[in-house]
Amino acid sequence: MEQQLGEWLGHYGYIGIILALVGGIVGLPIPDEILMTFVGYNIFRGRMEYALALGCASFGSMAGVTVNYLLGRKLGLPFLRKFGPKFGINGKKIAYTRRLFRKFDAFLLFIGYFIPGARHLTPYLAGISKLRFYKFALYAYPGGLFWSFTFITLGWKLGERWSVFEHRMVEYKPYVLLFIACVILLIFLYVKFMRKPSS
Repeated sequence: MEQQLGEWLGHYGYIGIILALVGGIVGLPIPDEILMTFVGYNIFRGRMEYALALGCASFGSMAGVTVNYLLGRKLGLPFLRKFGPKFGINGKKIAYTRRLFRKFDAFLLFIGYFIPGARHLTPYLAGISKLRFYKFALYAYPGGLFWSFTFITLGWKLGERWSVFEHRMVEYKPYVLLFIACVILLIFLYVKFMRKPSS
């Protein structure tokens, strides 16, 4: 996979980051987290600039969720049920994400990047529910920035060890992402419910 990612970035550069993340979030079978970790490794090797790579990754993720949000507003649930299976989105995943969305509302747009199967569906369901765009952007865009920052920085810090992470990520990806999502959720719940105003 390293050779394929290297060829992609070597040919398309920073624009390739944007294209890959838009496609991955819309539903194409692209290993987004591994791609961003590899981008971080390229930063470690001096082949890319950190700020520019992070900016492109954030823009690509934001553009991808925006496309899904707009599709949800325009095409609705019947379209998703009809064409979703072609992208690996079945009725079970739709029902699971809808339950999460009802439970966490717009905050799911922030943590949804880290939940397997939810990243593609959450913005679509936000569009179906006619969530106002400003509220969608308020949660989805910072989530895209944080998601990009997490994996690009991880690849940068791991350096030459990134390939070890690549293999472990394939094996343990669902557990890693769920762990990160749970940490974010706990922070959110603490801030919302546990903190008391200082007297």
